[in-house]
Amino acid sequence: MKRLRHASAPADRSAARFAFVLLALCGLTFGGAAHGEPLKPWTGGATPALVLKDPAGKTYDLTAYRGKVVLVNFWATWCPPCREEMPSMQALHQELGARGFEVLAVNLSESEEKIAAFSDSELIDLPFPMDRDGAAARRWKVNMLPASFVIDRSGRIRYHLLGEANWTAADVKPTIERLLGAGTNGQSASAAH
Repeated sequence: MKRLRHASAPADRSAARFAFVLLALCGLTFGGAAHGEPLKPWTGGATPALVLKDPAGKTYDLTAYRGKVVLVNFWATWCPPCREEMPSMQALHQELGARGFEVLAVNLSESEEKIAAFSDSELIDLPFPMDRDGAAARRWKVNMLPASFVIDRSGRIRYHLLGEANWTAADVKPTIERLLGAGTNGQSASAAH
């Protein structure tokens, strides 16, 4: 493994991309999440750091989103399930953004041009922080794309999902809404309903 760390950056990216493609395909073939599968409670420990820049150079620091519910999604343009779930992710953001819901669509190891071409062609208007070297994906223990994490208002990962989701589905969206209701003006989720 040490040898790979000393390889050139393009070779590292190619190897990482190949590995993620295989993992994504394996996940889809052998039990990856299906459209609308419910979010799974997170038991993987503390929320890792996430500080990345988008194609325009704007920095996104997850700690700046305290007080909001955040969907952190790791994706790539070469991953069909990643591309397919983006419209529902954007629709959920448009619907719940005013209540404090944010999306950080973390792109794995692709160029600014590829991200912009995807965003323009699919009319997706979400923040696209770039994980150029895969370091953030490793910290978050991402081993399949897409990989999603739902962060509560206090900055803790509460749910995760490996594979594609329909983010506006009846068994996904209510989980986000419950987190949005929790902590609002001191109300609990049950009091908000």
